[in-house]
Amino acid sequence: MTKSAVDILKEAILLERRGKAFYSTCARQTQSEAARKIFQMMADEEEEHIEFLSKQFAHYEKNHSFVKNETAGHPDEDTVMEILSEEIKKEISAAGFEAAAISAAMDFETRAVQIYSERAEQATDPNEKEMYQMLADWEKGHHFWLHKINEDLKEQIWYDNNFWPF
Repeated sequence: MTKSAVDILKEAILLERRGKAFYSTCARQTQSEAARKIFQMMADEEEEHIEFLSKQFAHYEKNHSFVKNETAGHPDEDTVMEILSEEIKKEISAAGFEAAAISAAMDFETRAVQIYSERAEQATDPNEKEMYQMLADWEKGHHFWLHKINEDLKEQIWYDNNFWPF
């Protein structure tokens, strides 16, 4: 069953609100300054997505069309994430709260990528297609960095606990 544009927009806004709530909570609860920066940056970006999607929703409800996408990804995000991912490995335990939060965040991002990618494929309105592809790409970037940090932490716990079989 294909969902309507309004249903997808509602689902996307709800997904982004849940992501923002999750990342904000993680930012408040972590003891790691690097993790706090990552989670706060992601919460801020989810807020940007909420605002963007809410504007699209209001415009679509009124005009039954999508606004041309003016939002772009953050070009400096890769540099920031590279620095923070190195810092986070020094500051957190691979079996602690932050590592669990990173793992859960990966699930959020995977779900977002799936929803946005599927809608980008199905959309017939070029502005809608572009919007969902941009969001999917942005969330893929988040997932990439979370996955990288998670893998590094898994390696760290193996070394720290002498899990190697040789």
